[in-house]
Amino acid sequence: MARRIVLTSGKGGVGKTTICANLGYCMARMGLNVLMLDLDMGLNNLDVVMGMENKVVYDIIDVIEGKCRAKQALIQDFFLPKLYLLPSIHCFYNKKIEWESINKILEELDFMFDYILIDCPAGIEAGFVRAVSLAQEAIIVSTPHISSVRDSDKVFSILNNYDLNSKYLVVNRARGDLILSGDMISIDTIVDYMKTELLGVIPDDDVISCQLMAGGSVYSESEAYQAFEMIANSIHFGVKKIYDCTKRYRGFVGSIRRTLKRKI
Repeated sequence: MARRIVLTSGKGGVGKTTICANLGYCMARMGLNVLMLDLDMGLNNLDVVMGMENKVVYDIIDVIEGKCRAKQALIQDFFLPKLYLLPSIHCFYNKKIEWESINKILEELDFMFDYILIDCPAGIEAGFVRAVSLAQEAIIVSTPHISSVRDSDKVFSILNNYDLNSKYLVVNRARGDLILSGDMISIDTIVDYMKTELLGVIPDDDVISCQLMAGGSVYSESEAYQAFEMIANSIHFGVKKIYDCTKRYRGFVGSIRRTLKRKI
């Protein structure tokens, strides 16, 4: 039976979809069967980030309405045959979608996968409730900004009302140079404030912006990929290793890097 993990946050724009896609890529490269489910109805972008938007024939609404079988709606990644996407609907859909309807679909597909990663819409309204109700575990995504941390903390409190096996925090877009200079909230401060377990830290890396433009996974030799790989290993193997975004900015050489980073 697949482990169902929802990626959520208090606000939009923190990078949930990008993290979902890259975790899926890392896990598939580890030999795991992974399904990514986009539940941001109407505002979905997971297929775009994965470079699969032109392959969509059926979506989850077609499955719910009986226009196709669940397996027919799945899109297989061209380079990673163990990675699949179940796309969301692209247009406005005015009928209420119950989480039980989606759960029936996932129960049909459970035996095929090791992990089901659920991309949750931003906010705490109906879409949030639907996505979290389907999950067994939750990853809360935050950035090192006060508004994002506060919103993520509120989401964490709400998640306590759900029967989840575990809840983790991932800090995205962390800049080691700014953290060391005191111009960005430190990772330890965020963890202390939210009082939750830190699963991983993802650095602010230009390769992610390139990925969003071109689709597909980030470059495997990049800092960002190393961070995603650590998170994937932590989830699957329980290896607690956190990417240190401040390491390259420490010491004499690091101070030069910090200075140059500010001037670029």
